[in-house]
This record gives sequence, structure tokens and C-alpha cells, in this order.
Amino acid sequence: MRQERDRLGHSQQGLADLVSVQRAMLSRYERGLVEPGAGVLIRLADAGVDVSYVLFGAQSSAARTVSEEEATLLDNYKAADELGRAAIRGVFAALAQPKKGRA
Repeated sequence: MRQERDRLGHSQQGLADLVSVQRAMLSRYERGLVEPGAGVLIRLADAGVDVSYVLFGAQSSAARTVSEEEATLLDNYKAADELGRAAIRGVFAALAQPKKGRA
């Protein structure tokens, strides 16, 4: 659940408020000490959490959303001319860190 909270850019308190639980309870969920009930899972899904990932460790294709920051980057890329897009691709390629297992 922590990975999903981080992906969505929420603090523990922020996500706890969104799903109407105490921050301490959200912390217990994240640490695997307590499992959220169906009502909490529904509210988590409504808040954008990939519940499939939380429950099964596999990301659902429906949850592959972009953050507001990523959406802004995409909008800026789309608004750029081809020269600007080429520059953006070059900068991103230079800054990208290879994923583990892909050297």
C-alpha cells in the first residue's frame, strides 16, 4: 500500500483522510499488521489506489495512471515543436536510470 500511496503522491495523513481512517490505521495496513476491510478497499480504489496491486502484488492495467506532474510533463511535450521534443527526449535519456535487471 505504501508504494501506491507514494505513486499517488499522498502523505499517510492525506490518504488516511481521503479514505476516512486514522493515520495510525493506515500505517498498520502499510506494514501488513492489519488487512483493510471491503469498505476501506472500495474507498482506496475511489482514491486511485490500485487495489489489485495492494491485494495481489500485481498492477492492474486500469491503475496505470499518471500523476499530475507527469500529466504536465506530457502536456508540455505535446505542446513543443519537433526540435523541442527532440531536446526533451535527449535530456530524459541522459537522466534516466536503468531499471534493475536491465543494464
